[in-house]
Amino acid sequence: MRTSRLLTVGAATVTAIVLAAAPAAAQQDTTTTFDLDAGTLDMTVPGTADLGNGGSGTTITGQLGAVAVADTRAAADASWTAEVQATDFTTDDGGDASEIVTPGNIDYWSGAATATEGNGTFTPGQADAGAAVPLSDVTPVTAFTHAGGTGNNSASWNPTLEVNVPLANVAGTYTGTVTHSVA
Repeated sequence: MRTSRLLTVGAATVTAIVLAAAPAAAQQDTTTTFDLDAGTLDMTVPGTADLGNGGSGTTITGQLGAVAVADTRAAADASWTAEVQATDFTTDDGGDASEIVTPGNIDYWSGAATATEGNGTFTPGQADAGAAVPLSDVTPVTAFTHAGGTGNNSASWNPTLEVNVPLANVAGTYTGTVTHSVA
């Protein structure tokens, strides 16, 4: 019996020595990178809009349709400002004052955003009809802003135009251009 015990103790001792002598696992690190591409700051607007109809000396009110800004610059400061201005609206050849509605007779209000995505603060230039401002062919009016935030973002709104038709204007289809820009 003694021999058996001695062999068992001896085998355990040998096993412990073999385990202690096993080599440590090897470890290597891989530095890994990827590129995040910067996109652009873009705007889309309707190609045409019909504001409706009315008579001389009235106000014709209508919406332009969805105006949208998409900021895919992936910037650390993703701020932007959208602006709007307009040309004269004329009928026939616009050679007479009674055939022209100037931008100063056209009030603009952006209204609240119809959709936003991303972080930061989205602010309409004119939240409601009470804040409407006259357009200009020289000085742009702020339509919408995005302040702060990082990465990508987007916003859309459906602005309203209020055309204050002068009493002296003649009947006809008046055409002009409303230009939105973003920077």
